[in-house]
Amino acid sequence: MRTRVATLGGSLLRPEVENRHAWLEALCTVVEEVVSSGFRLALVVGGGAPAREGIELAKPMIGNDVDALDRIGIAATRLNATIVAEALRFAGNNVSTSIPINIEEAAEHAQNHSIVVMGGTTPGHTTDAVAIRLAKRLGAERCIIATNVGHVFSSDPRSNPDAVKFEHMTHDQLLEVVGPAEHRNAGGSGVIDPIGADVARNAGLNLAVVDGRDMERLRAALKGESFEGTNIEG
Repeated sequence: MRTRVATLGGSLLRPEVENRHAWLEALCTVVEEVVSSGFRLALVVGGGAPAREGIELAKPMIGNDVDALDRIGIAATRLNATIVAEALRFAGNNVSTSIPINIEEAAEHAQNHSIVVMGGTTPGHTTDAVAIRLAKRLGAERCIIATNVGHVFSSDPRSNPDAVKFEHMTHDQLLEVVGPAEHRNAGGSGVIDPIGADVARNAGLNLAVVDGRDMERLRAALKGESFEGTNIEG
């Protein structure tokens, strides 16, 4: 069975997202459409605001213990994953409601369900890296990074109006943008985790960055159709 793997940035579940309830309902509809087209689907959900708020609350007590702060962030990703999984289940989708805690457990769930949803696994990387490793494990030809930006840029377009937007780029070009493959801090929110980007390059796994707030773009990327965003390959 063909497999699609996507990571949904935790930012997509934030209160600031316009009508996030409608977004979640639309996600359920798109997921059903993708699965009905013959795909097995794996979604990895980020921590977003709950992760960052929990990390900031704990910092005065535990300092900069990155592993400890990561564990807080991971708990937030699993909360968000549970929200998505339960919404999908109530919409009538064949989804595992047990949230896997590692790649192998997710692969096992994928054998028995059309849809598996998970969050983070262990300290040291973000859910982007989890999704990319899961895509590699499940034999997907691409991992979709759905976030709150529409493309990869050469630098942050919010602070640099001259930032270059990429429609297509290589893995090496992506790593030049995101930096070396190291985990710098808990709760990071770059366009793609540099550790995940390095895993994708080494695995020869294509990536796609899309604006996950736009459900049509996400639907097209999940179904393998032409979409607006950044393709990373080669």
